[in-house]
Order: sequence, then C-alpha cells, then structure tokens
Amino acid sequence: MKLFDLSGDVAFVTGAGSGIGQRIATGLAEHGADVCCFDLPGSAGLDETIGLIRALGRRATACRGDVTQASDLADAIAACESSLGPLTVAVNSAGVASACPAEELAPAQWQRTIDINLTGVFLSCQAEGRAMLSRGKGSIVNIASMSGSIVNRGLVQAHYNSSKAGVIHLSKSLAMEWVARGLRVNCISPGYTLTPMNLRPEVAEQRAKFETETPIGRMATVDEMVGPAVFLSSRAASYVTGVDLLVDGGFCCW
Repeated sequence: MKLFDLSGDVAFVTGAGSGIGQRIATGLAEHGADVCCFDLPGSAGLDETIGLIRALGRRATACRGDVTQASDLADAIAACESSLGPLTVAVNSAGVASACPAEELAPAQWQRTIDINLTGVFLSCQAEGRAMLSRGKGSIVNIASMSGSIVNRGLVQAHYNSSKAGVIHLSKSLAMEWVARGLRVNCISPGYTLTPMNLRPEVAEQRAKFETETPIGRMATVDEMVGPAVFLSSRAASYVTGVDLLVDGGFCCW
C-alpha cells in the first residue's frame, strides 16, 4: 500500500466543489495528501469539500476563482503553497457539458465550452507546471472523457467532444514536453458517471440506454474515479506518463 501512499504530498484540485472533482479531492486526502480545493466563487459545495477533508485529519484550504483566468490560478497556487507547502500533485476536473445540434450551436456556446474545458485545463497545467518544474517533481492528472475518443450515440455535443479530445492530446503533449524535467502528466477519461453533469435534463431520458450500452451494465459512481486518480498521482505510477486511462466500464470496446 505504500506505493499508493500520498502522505507528505500537497495536492491542488480544480472543480473540487462537486462531482468527480469533489470526490477525487477527498480521495486524495483519504490516501494522505493535504489538499487545496479550487472552484468558482459561487460554488456551494467547496466548503463541504474542505470539511470532508479536514474530518479525515488532513489539512485543506479553499481557493476561489475561474480556470479561464490565468491570474486566478497563479494566485491560487501561491496561496496553496503558502498554506500547505510545495505542490506535488494536481488534478484538473473543472468542466462543463451541454448538448446542442451542431447546425444550431451558437458561437458563444462553442467558445465557452472550449474556454473552460480545454483552455482552462491548459492554464491550470501551466500554473501547476511552473510550480512543480522548479523542483523537478510532480504529477498532473487531467479529467477528460471517453467522449474525447468516441462519439456518443444519441448525443449532439460536438463542442464537448472536441474539448475533451483536446484535453487528451494536450496531456500527452505536456507529458512529452516535461518528461525530462521530472513532471508526469496523464489523464483519466471517465465513461458515463453519476454526477450532476450526467443528470442534466438533456441526457436524463437516455440514462437507461447508457447503462444498456455499457458492457459492465451500469454507470460509474464518483467513488470509482478515486482509485485511478490516486494511482496516477502516486509512486505506483512512477513510470506512467502521457497515458489516457479509460474508466468507462468497457464502453469503448464495443
């Protein structure tokens, strides 16, 4: 179990106020990390995440800002290191989803999705990388989606799919750029997962179909994203970089 022990690590998690981000933040703490939790100023769940982490006996701090704003991220990383110590682990989970036929998709909706899901991940990696590269050690895990590798039957979300495909290739690109400088970069591509994002009205009627089409026969829980995130963040993955880890219940096999 020492391979998966994050004791002594300081983690920074974006999108930590809900869904996968919240559960990964608490999961890292369960394995010994102290965690800085980042989300929008209006995130009602951020304080809950902090409370859950502290209840585990780990240190936690909250930073509020927007992943599309480089200055917000720079300030948050500085606050994280000032409060908890040198950053060693980061998980970038902030994201949005929506559905719209491509021929009706407004440029503003396309741009917002790209700005948050792709540019936001790049800016997060950039801020985290600047801190970690100076010490020659660290792990970054980006949350992509199986929708970055396949096109979901029945969902009209070219903007979302494109943003997540970008996250996968961004992660590989950064992994290779930083591999000789001690920093690993990987991503996790969840399949259909029971988060607020997948309880959206536009996908509610398709939930039963999602489960039928997934070989394992059900949607994932957010708990099932913790193990992959801990693995990629820990010494157990010391020889793993540039990987897109599908956590999709076998969906992409069919």
